Formats: sequence, structure tokens, C-alpha cells
Amino acid sequence: MNPKLTAEHLRKRAVVYIRQSTPVQVHRNLESQRRQYSLADQARTLGFPDVLVIDEDLGHTSSGLVERRGFERLVAEVCSGDVGAVFCIEASRLARNGRDWHHLIELCGMIGAVLVDFDGVYDPRLVNDRLLLGLKGTMSEFELSLLRQRSLEAIRQKAARGELRFQLPIGFCWNSNEKMEKDPDQRVQQAVQLVLSKMTELGSARQVLLWFRQEKVLLPAIPVSERREHRVVWKLPSYHNILDMLTNPIYAGAYAFGKTEVRTKVVNGRARKSEGHRKPRSEWLVLLRDHHPGYISWEQYERNQATIAANTHMKSRMQPKAGRGGQALLTSLIRCRRCGRMLHVFYGGYGGGRDRGVRYQCVGGNINKGESRCISFGGVRVDEAVTTEVLNAIQGNAVDAALEAIEQLRNQRQEQRKMIELAIEQARYEARLASRRYEAVDPDQRLVAAELEVRWNVTLQKTRELEDKLEEFDRGNQMVAIPDKELLTSLAQDLPAVWNSPTSDSRLKQRILRILIQEIVADVDEEGNAVVLLIHWVGGRHSEVRVRKNGVGKHSRCTSVDTIEVIRQMAGNYPDEQIAATLNRLRRHTGTGNAWNERRVYWARHHHKIPAFDPAQQSNEYLTLEQAAERLGVSPGSVRKMIEQKKLVATQIVVGAPWQIRVEALESETVRQSVGNIKNGIRVPQSQNTTEQYAIFSES
Repeated sequence: MNPKLTAEHLRKRAVVYIRQSTPVQVHRNLESQRRQYSLADQARTLGFPDVLVIDEDLGHTSSGLVERRGFERLVAEVCSGDVGAVFCIEASRLARNGRDWHHLIELCGMIGAVLVDFDGVYDPRLVNDRLLLGLKGTMSEFELSLLRQRSLEAIRQKAARGELRFQLPIGFCWNSNEKMEKDPDQRVQQAVQLVLSKMTELGSARQVLLWFRQEKVLLPAIPVSERREHRVVWKLPSYHNILDMLTNPIYAGAYAFGKTEVRTKVVNGRARKSEGHRKPRSEWLVLLRDHHPGYISWEQYERNQATIAANTHMKSRMQPKAGRGGQALLTSLIRCRRCGRMLHVFYGGYGGGRDRGVRYQCVGGNINKGESRCISFGGVRVDEAVTTEVLNAIQGNAVDAALEAIEQLRNQRQEQRKMIELAIEQARYEARLASRRYEAVDPDQRLVAAELEVRWNVTLQKTRELEDKLEEFDRGNQMVAIPDKELLTSLAQDLPAVWNSPTSDSRLKQRILRILIQEIVADVDEEGNAVVLLIHWVGGRHSEVRVRKNGVGKHSRCTSVDTIEVIRQMAGNYPDEQIAATLNRLRRHTGTGNAWNERRVYWARHHHKIPAFDPAQQSNEYLTLEQAAERLGVSPGSVRKMIEQKKLVATQIVVGAPWQIRVEALESETVRQSVGNIKNGIRVPQSQNTTEQYAIFSES
């Protein structure tokens, strides 16, 4: 027995620490695992009855930049004082940094535990052993640094030549000459090309995703478990798949390396690293353009990146953004002249609906710094004014744009049909392959034959479904025919009608505006009561547009002041029902052009804080026309005639309102004589009245 192992050591527990640096080593370097696990048998041979194996750190580096729960458990066991020996295959398995290694040696020396490897037993309490353990740890740390330096330099040099191989995205593969080329599968090529062309058409990664999922077009992908075999599966895309394809420079024929970096920070006194942090393009280690055949040009790739950056609203602050839809056409395109901030868009109206009203407000300083708001104005007239300017600018090129649109529509449908045809061809190949496998099996092996028959039927069913999908696509093309050139040309000559059509996509309108306009600087002329727009066109030209601004408290659908004044004068004497009838007789309408009713009068009074009619406070001094007729015992028409003949004094709050007749006016001698003549059937000559009075009385 080794003299450094005493009976005191053997009475305690032996700990065997097992570690490998990477998951690849765990799955492939099995011999190293066997050697480390065999240390448990060595510990029992030396006389340790209690052996603890700690293998939680398999697949974790010991450089000190990642968390090692197994090593922390080892340190905790040593600190408990119940450990007599720590077994490891070599010092590099325990640690590759001086901090962890010397900390463990210090703890073992304090409690009297020994360290054991295949070379011998070391007691940290002995000076020579402590020196030897320190040298082993230093050599392990130096070895790691040297290997890392050599490897990284070799990787950089090979990548600088564009020869470093790595996992390629879908649509590319390495050939036998170590060159990067397109995937020979035409179906894969067609799918990748369709994604990139849809980005040019739709201008948004999310819109590309929605189109593929709506049309149920499958895209190729390589699962993580199948990357070694490069096995392609077809499935509906996710946003991550689309975005990776649009942002990867490999699709533009460029070889890029070193696009991400590892960052290290100190957490609880220990270094921790995180990977995958994207670096700016200027900091990429390697970028070789025209390295291999790509699916798009580098210029198109640059335009796609600019569009994606513009779509990222929460990151590219204070810059014009790409069109995202919504009723406001100038979203993130209009800037305040006073402070330089982009104007915010607010949607108002009943229920806060987006289809109601649009308002542009400069509230950025108020939100971020508590400053006062700069300007605010309605967006309907502003959008209409800018639209007029844009339509005037593109009127001459409308016919060419219409002809190009019809050609793009044809190409899109041809691409969709070709995708389905390629999928059918792939399905037929799989069906033929399943058929050959079924025919090649021994008929006596019924279990195998049954399984192969099921697989064959599945491939046949998949082929039939794709063929049905192609027939349905062709039927849809026949039902929705492509417009001819004459029709599109006629529509192009009437751009305002096409632009203002309810079926026109607002997102497309916004994209058109952003193609022609760089930005718009807005201000409000308080004295002239107008919004001043300075349009900066792409190309350097500028133009100024002035838009009349509504007065304070008004909008385009505001009820006229005269109508509100009629309601105000009648509200204290008449209920809302009679007010509505009077307004309708006067042919007055609400701000939205509707006729008046009791509820609309109520809301108008409520908005303008006009008190309602209170019957309890109604004065007995005045009578209505009907009440006066009842007291006099004649018909309302007879009372109206007496008013026309000016025999009975009566007043109206406004023209067309009900008549108000004083009670004492009924006691006059003229009224009594007129009533007597009416009751006795005596006719008297009538005084001539104006046509206007007669018309008003007849309507009342």
C-alpha cells in the first residue's frame, strides 16, 4: 500500500471525478470515458469501501467560463471533511485554469485529503507534492492556451481563403473539390428562389412567412438530428427559417465567417461566457464576395437588409420605417420641423377604431423627457394632399407599371405551379422506391412485407394529394384570369380611382410613398390655420404643400354652429323629440349627414353641455298652438289662421319652432270676435300674408 494512503484516508469516502470537454467527445471518445470510470475500481482496489462517482460535467469544459455543477459538488464534498481521496485521470480533467485547480489543492490540504491519478498519489500537505501538483495545473492551463491559439489561427487562415468547411444553409452543399455550390435538387433551388423573390415583392419577412403558410407551400429544412446525413425534410416555415434565409450572405454568393462572437462577463465572482452575439458587418473576420454562385445579387441582398432594418421599428429609432399597413399613409415618414422627431400616429373615433380618424402628433419629447408637445393635426386631409402630389408625380409612368404588374403576376403563378410539379415528381420517386423495396422483400417475411406495404400506400396517398392540389390550382387559375393589357392600361390612366378603391392594399400604398418620398417635414402655421408640409423627394427635389387645418374643437364631420345654436335656444323649452322634428323641418343634418332623432339631439346637448328640458320648470305663461285651440274651443288650423292674419299674437324661438302664445293674448277683443265668427260660421275677408309665412305655417 502507498504510504501516503493511511487508515484515516481509507475510512473516508473516495470521490471519482469524470469529465469530457464537449458533447462530441462524450458520444465519440468512449475509450476516455472507460478509463475514467475505471478509477472507481482502482479506488476499491486501494481499499476504499465507499466510492462516489461524479459525472455531471460530461460535455462541459473546465476552462472556467461555463458553470460546472459536478465540480461544485466535488468542492462541497471536500469541504464537508468526509472525503479521503479525489481520483481523476489527470489534472486537466479537474481544471484548466489556475484558480479552480489551486483552490481544490488548498481545500484538500486543509482537510488532509489526497489526490490520485494514474501516475501516483499526491498529498497537498507535503511541499514536494504540492509543488508537483501546481506544475501539473500550470502545464494543463498552458496546454489549453497553446492548443486554442494554434487552432484559432489555423481556422482564420483557412477561412480567409474561403476553404473552411462548416454547416451550410439549406440550398447549398460542398462538392468533391471542397467548393461551395447550389444543391443539385431543383425543388430545393426553386423553394429558396421563391422565398427571396417574395421578399422583393412583399417587402417584409413576416409577410413572406404569412404568404407561405396561407398558400401552404412547404420549404426544405435540415433537422439538427439529421445534419450529419444532410437529410432534407419539407414543412411549413417558421419566422426563424425565413429570417435566416433572408439575412444569410451565402445566398448572395458571399463567403462569410466570424459573424458572431463570444462574450465573457463576471457573475458571482466567476467568468461566464455566452455565444452567438452578432457583430456589425465591419467586424466580420472574413467576407468574400462572388465566392460561389448565389441565388440573388449582392445589391439585392443589401436592399433586403435595409428593408429588414427599416421594418425593425423598436431598434431603428428616429428613422423612416417601411410600410406596415394601417390607415395612416405617412406613418414613420413625417417629421416635426420644430424638434426633428418623428411624429406619432393616433387612431381615434368611436370605439377607438383604426378606420375612424387619423391624427399625427409630436409627443416623443413629452414621452421621453417630459417636454411640451410640439404640433398636432388631423391626418385625413394631409394624407389626401400628399396622395395628390404622388399621383401627379407617377401619372406618366402608370401604363408601364401596369404592364410590368401583369408580367410579375404571370411569373408568380408559374413559380407556384412549378413548386407543386417538383413536389409531385419527388413524391412519385418516393412511391417508386417504396414499390421496389416492397417487391424485393421475401414474401415469407410477412412482418417486413406488411410494413413496406404500409409505407408504399403512404407514398401513393401523398402523390394523389399533390396531384389533386395541382388540379385545384389550375382550376383556380381558370376562375381568376389575369387581366389583359387593355384593362390594366385603362385602370392606370385613372390612378385616383384605383388608389382610393376599398380593395387597394394600404401597405402597398405606403411602400409606393416610401419609394418616391425620402421624408416629410411638417409644421403648423397657427396664424394661417394651416399645416405646412415640406416633401423631400428621392433624388433631391423638394416641394411645399399647405393643407387647411380645422378650427379648434372642429373636424370634418362636425355639426354646424348654426344647428348647435338652434338646439341651445330650444333646449330649455322643448323636449329632444320636438327639437329633432324642428331641425328636420329646417332640413338641417348632423355632421355625418344623418337626419336628427331624439337620441342624436341628446348626444349633441351632452357634448356641448346644454341643459335638458325640465317640464317641472315650464312656465304657465305660454301656451302651445294645440293648447290655445283647446282653450278657445276651435281647431288648431283656425288658431294658425288667426296668427297668419295677425289677430293673435304669437312668437317662435327660431323659425320653424313651435308657436308660443301668451295666455292673456287669448282674452283680447279681436281674438274673441274671431272665435265667435268661426263658431257662428261668419266669413270675414282674410288679410294677405307673405308666401314665406304661409309655407312655414303649412309645414308646422
